[in-house]
Amino acid sequence: MHIADRVKPISYLKSEAAQIVKDLTDSGEPLIITQNGEAKLVVQDVRTYEAAQQTIALLKILAIGQKQIERHDHVDGDEFFAELDELDRQEKLR
Repeated sequence: MHIADRVKPISYLKSEAAQIVKDLTDSGEPLIITQNGEAKLVVQDVRTYEAAQQTIALLKILAIGQKQIERHDHVDGDEFFAELDELDRQEKLR
């Protein structure tokens, strides 16, 4: 569906709230609400919102990792696993 089909005035939100909840839950597509002809809100179902938040969190983690790589503030994979093996060996000796 095109985004233009998902733009509605605030009066639609007020008068069709129950139907909007059903449509958003079924489709997962957001609804853009306008006030005085200007986009003001994006309404979406909770499941879609949570998925978007998880995606954003993962992208932030990737960005942090990329910055660490650029600063050379990281440990090589082989070195990391060697450290884990050493910790495991020490734990077994206890």
